[in-house]
Amino acid sequence: MAHSLEHTHNFTEHNHHGEKRTLCVLLLTLTTMIVEIVAGTVYGSMALLADGWHMGTHAAAFCITLFAYRYAQKNASNKRFSFGTGKVSVLGGYTSAIALGIVAILMFVESVDRLFNPNSIQFNEAIIVALIGLFVNILSMFLLGDHHQHGHEHNHSHHHDHNLRAAYMHVLADALTSVLAIVALIFGKFYGWNWLDAIMGMVGAIVITKWTFNLLRQTSPILLDESIDEGYCEKIAKDLSPYCKVTDLHIWKISADHYSAAITIDSHSQLSLNDYKQKLSKFDKIAHLTLEVHSNNATP
Repeated sequence: MAHSLEHTHNFTEHNHHGEKRTLCVLLLTLTTMIVEIVAGTVYGSMALLADGWHMGTHAAAFCITLFAYRYAQKNASNKRFSFGTGKVSVLGGYTSAIALGIVAILMFVESVDRLFNPNSIQFNEAIIVALIGLFVNILSMFLLGDHHQHGHEHNHSHHHDHNLRAAYMHVLADALTSVLAIVALIFGKFYGWNWLDAIMGMVGAIVITKWTFNLLRQTSPILLDESIDEGYCEKIAKDLSPYCKVTDLHIWKISADHYSAAITIDSHSQLSLNDYKQKLSKFDKIAHLTLEVHSNNATP
């Protein structure tokens, strides 16, 4: 016999504040992107141009974030999704991480090219625009990061909003690129180290690549239905061992914060299905349980 512990199959809570703040950051990013690309072209700064184009690609990533929010909310009750749209946020985060990785690759290649084919730089104008870009980045980080912390304190699921986290990582990457651009421009202005502009671009690309892999490591296991740690499964089997033998056990994430379990047992006691349910209720990581009991002696 099979039983579902939870009757609801929607394990998604829409992050309205995260969506609104991402929209604000998108508008800020688009505005600054246009200013930096124009200024970088006019003043000949590779670091500034890189910052502007990165903002453009990050703006595209913010569009992915917003689309994921809207899609998840619109389809929250859609029966086509067996466990709701919880993984849409994770998929949005994963896709944004891919975009972040592409940014890093392009940034590195362009910086290497500029290292061997340097351009003349108008330092004063470029530094001013880079500072403006950094200010916008810090403001964006405050908008996204403030809610990230708020979600941790008041709603645990927001703390694991990979969609919002990916948006935050894009803003953080922009901020890093802005800081590196400013440092390179200052040293180039006062010491004539024009080559540092390209070197800083390469350093930023390497750091951003590391962030990309971290975000991919967080999201890909959820999308691939990776099992919960083996120790958790062993504890379930051990707790049930006096009453039954666990013959099949699968526990996997159905959203960023919820696990589903499918358990088959051979019972050698008089425990009923509800008794087994009660014993498994202590394993509170499991939000959705399907339990199958095989026994000639068990009470229906």
